[in-house]
Amino acid sequence: MTESALKLVKQPPAVPEMPRASEHGIEAQTSLVERALRNLKHGDAFAVLDSYGDIGTIRDTPEGLFFRDTRYLSHFELRINGKRPLLLSSVAHENKTALSVDLTNPDMAVGAGEALPRDTIFLERTKFLWHGVCYERLGIRNYGDRTRRLRIDFLFGADFRDLFEVRGATRRRRGSETAAVIGPNQVEFRYLGLDQVERRTVLTFRPEPTRLHPNEASFDIELEPQEQTALFVTVGCGEGEAAQPNDFFLAYRDTRRARRASTRGMATVTSSNELFNEVITRATADLYTLITRTEHGPYPYAGIPWYSTVFGRDGIITAMLMLWVDPAVARGVLRLLAATQATAFDPQADAEPGKIVHERRLGEMARLGEVPFGFYYGTVDATPLFLMLAGLYFERTGDRDTLSEIWPNIEAALRWIDQYGDRDGDGFVEYHRETEQGLANQGWKDSHDAVFHADGSGAQGPIALCEVQGYVYAAKRLIAKVAAAFGRDELAARLRKEAKSLRRRFDAAFWCDDIQTYALALDGEKRPCRVRSSNAGHALFTGIAAPDRARRVARALMDPEGFSGWGIRTLALGEARYNPMSYHNGSVWPHDNALIALGFARYGLKREAVRVFDAIIRAAIYQDQRRLPELFCGFLRRQHRGPTAYPVACAPQAWAAAAPLGLLAACLGLEMSHRDNEIRFIDPVLPGFLDELVIRDLRIGRSSVDLRLFRHGDDVTVNVLKRRGDLTVTVQK
Repeated sequence: MTESALKLVKQPPAVPEMPRASEHGIEAQTSLVERALRNLKHGDAFAVLDSYGDIGTIRDTPEGLFFRDTRYLSHFELRINGKRPLLLSSVAHENKTALSVDLTNPDMAVGAGEALPRDTIFLERTKFLWHGVCYERLGIRNYGDRTRRLRIDFLFGADFRDLFEVRGATRRRRGSETAAVIGPNQVEFRYLGLDQVERRTVLTFRPEPTRLHPNEASFDIELEPQEQTALFVTVGCGEGEAAQPNDFFLAYRDTRRARRASTRGMATVTSSNELFNEVITRATADLYTLITRTEHGPYPYAGIPWYSTVFGRDGIITAMLMLWVDPAVARGVLRLLAATQATAFDPQADAEPGKIVHERRLGEMARLGEVPFGFYYGTVDATPLFLMLAGLYFERTGDRDTLSEIWPNIEAALRWIDQYGDRDGDGFVEYHRETEQGLANQGWKDSHDAVFHADGSGAQGPIALCEVQGYVYAAKRLIAKVAAAFGRDELAARLRKEAKSLRRRFDAAFWCDDIQTYALALDGEKRPCRVRSSNAGHALFTGIAAPDRARRVARALMDPEGFSGWGIRTLALGEARYNPMSYHNGSVWPHDNALIALGFARYGLKREAVRVFDAIIRAAIYQDQRRLPELFCGFLRRQHRGPTAYPVACAPQAWAAAAPLGLLAACLGLEMSHRDNEIRFIDPVLPGFLDELVIRDLRIGRSSVDLRLFRHGDDVTVNVLKRRGDLTVTVQK
């Protein structure tokens, strides 16, 4: 066997199982890939449905209608003559505002000696969410040659479980629940929580049901041959009072108008490859579904089902990857995170002045402190990432008004890095949780077992992560440019000097010649965790890596132990805690790969960037609806088989959906400068599956351009189709 072949079969050393801390992890009672789940979202409401459009037909699943981190509807099931219909198709609309499900009747007896053959009755369900209400229209048509009498039943229930209960948490006490028929066509569920908040779910049926009970509505229907009719159901959710429904068709019109308005300012991408177009279309639809309108602007909620709320790190990275197509998202992220920045010490929330929020939760358990995530600041990287995004946004847009508005928050974030982030004054930013309730690991790999030494032993804090030092380096360099533009020359000079010093000290402390890459982290005794991980790729993304080191890091990431064929693994095969089925120790994350590919491009490693782009897009093609999930398993790519699914991965997930945009920008070497009014393509390349690419309405300030890119072997040409305004387009080889 060759040396490279030996590497592929090398087994990691046996290590003891790391004890699990209180990490508020997701209990995997069922796999999310067992059933073809469908998702809907609007604002603070989201729904997880099965492919029939039902909820909770089997127990212990994340299905439900959720509002503000509480499940307001845990059971909703359609029956025809007492039986479940046969599924014909189930698709989310291309603009992702609604779900359409086509059903028909199974073979069934309907009376003495009379049968209803299957495929006689056609049922069409259309469902969507709008302002705290789930709307459904059930169209019913008789395609038979005789009159048919049918019974349509809706079975329903509400358990008002907190999202953390749905994830697997156990509570000693809960509030009180009631269910009652409150009118000829309405049923109401109430839950008075231990937080003294009354939550209500109101189901309204039109026309009035033939029979209505607290958990069931029945309709007796008679249809002539070819006759059709429709039933309408709304489910309103709310605290204190349930949201009031509108007319189905008016609400549906409003959802479509809102979607068009939200995407009006974005650049669009199409290509000569239809499968790639499907991936980009799905990614765009998912992003603008997850993006939520807040008082501060648009904010991408992290993912469905577990993370449909504000996450600082996720929102920032999603905005970074989207920055070239829609900078308005970055503005909303910056303004919301500035508004929620910590201003005082709170050990229970891991909060310190200037720190950017990690997670916001609105449910009962968060209100009561049963979980610490009401406003939780236990992240070491969101603060320097916030500064990075501010600098990148200013470079992209020149938006002085927004940067002036958040400038006090920028200064507070810089103070946090120097005063509280650097716990021991060694010039590196570390983390250490303040209470046992908080997260033990506070980087993006926040699993309890994600940071360890080469022998598998856990690293003891305070811990300085590799990628975080890169974020701080990039943050100071970028904010130095902003400071200079605002006439703060002394601050700009200081930040540039600090960044230069950090780069030198980072190389000395983190580089490991024996593994030819940067250490995963430094532990509390400043011992490097000599572990080959994808974290080192973020040193390329941020530019803190020396050029010769960058090439060696890239080789380590792209060798067979680091690169699965579907993407770069979070942890290299052969490391002590490598497990391709783990959350962070051997799996493949699309956003991680996108950031690394951008790092490759920074150092001119375009061939490596193209390989990553090709792998992630091919992985997406194998996914249901061409949707990239949060992560997938890191098993080696096998012929004629897609990547192995991770059982509880969120889909859609914001930064996964944004990954194709970041990967494309990396391969094109795309840079956009508002100051120079210029779009630059630095040594653009495209993978073999893309011969032609069209980008429309790419904007800088008041100018915009439509572009067509052609691949000729290894060369890419850029043609301007239409120019509006005076921006310039350059190609640099």
